[in-house]
Amino acid sequence: MAETTNPADARDESGHLIRELHGVTLAQILEYLVARYGWPELDRRIRINCFAVNPSIKSSLTFLRRTPWARTKVEELYIQTRTQEVLGKKR
Repeated sequence: MAETTNPADARDESGHLIRELHGVTLAQILEYLVARYGWPELDRRIRINCFAVNPSIKSSLTFLRRTPWARTKVEELYIQTRTQEVLGKKR
């Protein structure tokens, strides 16, 4: 049986669908994205001040927890990045 490469079906190492964010905290998402892209690239991809002016995990988490639209953008970037990473490893 052929393995599916539908991005919506991409799964993490535990077998959970990445798009469902199963067991992944906002802090883990932010730490992953900062490690992957760095603050300047995060600011370029998602234009919010907490990534541009004195960025820190703590201040960004405070803002993201209070601002649903910004949190959604961060979660979407995480899902997109992790999906590409997982599908890239399978090739």
